[in-house]
Amino acid sequence: MRLAALIGGGLLLVWPAFLNGYPLVFSDTGAFLHQTLGPLVIWDKPHVYGPLLHAFHWRLSLWGPLLAQGLMLSWLLWLLQRSLRGRTTAGGHLGVCAGTAALTTAPFTAALLMPDVFAPAVLLALLLLAFARETLSRTEALGLGGLAAVGIAAHLSHLPLAAAIIALALLLTRRLAPALRVAAPLAGAVLILLATNLWGHGRAALSPHGATFALARLQADGPAAAVIRARCPDAGWYLCAYAERLPMDSDAFLWAPDSPVNRAPDGTPRFLGGALLSAEAREIVGETLRTHPVEVAQAMLRNMLVQLVTATAGDTLVADHLAAAVRPRIAEGFPARELATYDAALQPRGALAAAAAPFLWPHAPVLLLGAGLALFAWQRAARTRDLRRLGLVLGVLVGVTANAFATGALSKPHLRYEARILWLMPMVAALALVPRRP
Repeated sequence: MRLAALIGGGLLLVWPAFLNGYPLVFSDTGAFLHQTLGPLVIWDKPHVYGPLLHAFHWRLSLWGPLLAQGLMLSWLLWLLQRSLRGRTTAGGHLGVCAGTAALTTAPFTAALLMPDVFAPAVLLALLLLAFARETLSRTEALGLGGLAAVGIAAHLSHLPLAAAIIALALLLTRRLAPALRVAAPLAGAVLILLATNLWGHGRAALSPHGATFALARLQADGPAAAVIRARCPDAGWYLCAYAERLPMDSDAFLWAPDSPVNRAPDGTPRFLGGALLSAEAREIVGETLRTHPVEVAQAMLRNMLVQLVTATAGDTLVADHLAAAVRPRIAEGFPARELATYDAALQPRGALAAAAAPFLWPHAPVLLLGAGLALFAWQRAARTRDLRRLGLVLGVLVGVTANAFATGALSKPHLRYEARILWLMPMVAALALVPRRP
């Protein structure tokens, strides 16, 4: 019964893929597929999620990774219910998964083939290890630790998320053991990133070209653009030729074909322009942090707050850039029937957003209700000194805030960045208010 419930819950959590007729994809999905189908080391992405996709698609179908993602979240919700309610039944688990699937943005993350799915998975795994270890078997704890390590490595925004949970575990428990249980997966993720980047880029670094992304954010907010204008042309930077065009939108700076990153002043395209710029970007970012610390801090806070309230499924439903970024990867790496299934789906034809629209209306009111429930659950757990429930509820609030900082303040607010994890707030709060069963 348990296995059937886990599988059933996983299928419920990926229902948008059945509506679409194919797993949901994003333009970056093509890059992750290219990591093994090329194979190609992508300059701006950890070499982790692509191999994970390959482990489940076997060049046969992307339905395999989709079902694995749904089953992963279903298992985590099973463990969460047991820790909060005392035990889990098959019927209760299916009810929780059905409610989560119908009322929150969770299924639009679970059904999307992107490392976004690991944001809620990492947060749940770390919180269970920190505050509910006594409810887990040794095998379950090892599984959560391995899942968290791989999930943290899959996306750099998960590093500050894990660090925030380590700090929370220390503050709430005042013991070293819970924090170490969270720190161990983080250390594993660091080793994975160092090893894969040494193999792929020749540098044992967490993010060999991460400075380019930091520069994109800082120039969009203004401080780095001011530094470039003040130091040029004497600094001799490549970007001096573009000083009058800055600031510009960070996404346009990184990805637009005619941006300073991707096209030289003489009009010549720059292959891997972001990687070529990273050394200069480190210098400019360092100068910006030294000379404009207050402006940088204000911009980061502003972007984090915007990200906290920007959480809808909108940008997971569109067909933007899929024809150029995803379809060629499916065509070159999979059987013809897989490409035919993809072409027949709603998303690449631009029809998914309209088809999904009737199912999106509960998301905003449920999030608002969840905020109130979370505060109430926090107060009740603190009053009753229930450390497990307090840690899980407060941990979700810390986690969604850390996610907003990592994505909004360090990258750029996007709809899916907070939608991928904020759904945990109403779900965990509701479970924490249910009386614990013996």
